[in-house]
Amino acid sequence: MEQLMIPEQDIINAICLYYARKKYALPEDVEVELYYDDEDAQPFSAEATVNGQKQVFMTSDIIAALRLWIEEYLNRDPFATSIDLKFDEEEGIVAAID
Repeated sequence: MEQLMIPEQDIINAICLYYARKKYALPEDVEVELYYDDEDAQPFSAEATVNGQKQVFMTSDIIAALRLWIEEYLNRDPFATSIDLKFDEEEGIVAAID
């Protein structure tokens, strides 16, 4: 199967969906900021805010959010899919799945 690249906006959308479900909110009410720090042991993270509540997402949380998004929007088995987060100078944070 061909490798598919998930752009940064879809990663943000996935986190919005995931966090909204946890907080019984609408995905459009969630604000997300993605972070990349190549000197950190876990270089990818995100901060999500809804209704004044803030939560930090580490790499594993971002992957969990992407698995939900993959299942619901790509109609693929999220646990049979390999997900690799990458940083691209032009594209920002992207996810390669296969």
